[in-house]
Amino acid sequence: MVNLIIDIGNTALKACWTSGITLGKIFRYQGEGIVDFIMSLTSREKPEIMVLCSVRNISAQSLKKIAGRCERLVVVDEEVSARFGLPSSLSPDRTASIIASRFLFKNRSCSIFDLGTVITVDFLDGEGNHKGGNISPGFRTRFRSVNRYTRNIPLFDIPDETLETGTDIATSVSSGIVSGIMFELEGYMSNYPENINVFTGGDAIYFAKRMKNSIFVVCNLVLMGLALIAVEYD
Repeated sequence: MVNLIIDIGNTALKACWTSGITLGKIFRYQGEGIVDFIMSLTSREKPEIMVLCSVRNISAQSLKKIAGRCERLVVVDEEVSARFGLPSSLSPDRTASIIASRFLFKNRSCSIFDLGTVITVDFLDGEGNHKGGNISPGFRTRFRSVNRYTRNIPLFDIPDETLETGTDIATSVSSGIVSGIMFELEGYMSNYPENINVFTGGDAIYFAKRMKNSIFVVCNLVLMGLALIAVEYD
């Protein structure tokens, strides 16, 4: 395995050694010592290409330090998006998800749902052109928001099961949030019935098993996209 791909999200970091588009063991990290963690991954082996995708700001000094541990560092940015014919307004993780979806579902129109800290949805036509997308608060973010911006509603855990209609504060909040997201997802699907529906992100399985529509769950869609970027730059 010669390349190292790193996805730094809002909540956690995921990293993986790759050979071509084949993913190896996935490493996860949550904490503030992101650069130190990357240094530890490369302490024994120096990757040829390291692809870094981050929704957080990383200082130029840290990037220089990381670049010293590989033959070539590729940071997913506007230049990478342009190289793959994508708009510069896309976040790095959305860029990677779209690149992977193009590869997996070639010549098919897609709706890509990333269900994490935020919910992003991106639409591709049959030629892989990006047709726009939306962003809304994620599953856990909605629970935290209800708790934070009200006086009397506590922070509830994610429910295993929900009622169609709540019967108390806890079930009303849970059912309202789950139903709201379901209506949101189903609304997009009804607007693009011809599209393949791709779910990824930490809450992908939670909602995929509740959908009546046909869903493809690709848990490591971003990492797959980063592996394809590494191949492109290798």
